[in-house]
Amino acid sequence: MRYNYIAVEGNIGVGKTSLATRISKRYNGKLILEEFEDNPFLAKFYHDQEKYAFPLELSFLADRYQQLKRELLHQDLFYDFTVSDYFLNKSLIFARKTLKNDEYQLFMTLFNIMNAKLPRPDLLVHLYVHTGRLQANIRNRGREYEKSISDGYLEKIQDSYLNYLKQQQHLRILLLDMNAIDFIAYPDHLEMVFDCIEKDYPRGLTSITLGA
Repeated sequence: MRYNYIAVEGNIGVGKTSLATRISKRYNGKLILEEFEDNPFLAKFYHDQEKYAFPLELSFLADRYQQLKRELLHQDLFYDFTVSDYFLNKSLIFARKTLKNDEYQLFMTLFNIMNAKLPRPDLLVHLYVHTGRLQANIRNRGREYEKSISDGYLEKIQDSYLNYLKQQQHLRILLLDMNAIDFIAYPDHLEMVFDCIEKDYPRGLTSITLGA
């Protein structure tokens, strides 16, 4: 593995945790998985987004920062690199779409303070599939609080991700269009993903459609 720190990102239900876990096993990487299921605001947010958006985004930001600071700044000699199934900047992406302008300005101030203290990933892998497949994945994993997620919300988050990624010239970003493959069901599809991750990329956004 040529990278010291890889972050896997993408929309809800795209397969971030599944891929990050497989990368860690394949290349002997330290695995960081987002701790979100115990968040007391998450289920409430999906039923009343306007009321619970601000406390949800603040609690996510604090939890993500604390976990990444603990895991990334602590060297582990048993692993060759680190891979996580999220990137702290996802907090900005979700907050931009869920918070009011004044709330977002305060949120961004707090984010910038925290983000300055963390290392950036050497490679950000963004997974993309269409909304219908996201919804199918969400149904299959069966989380009760996710059943009310609308197509419109998923599309809004995806647009926010893509707009953000296009602007990040200082990061090495690999966008993988996964619509034609299923790396969980087919080992040869997973090998296609591994082949992409093993390559060297310039800073900025590189987009690859797999299985096309």
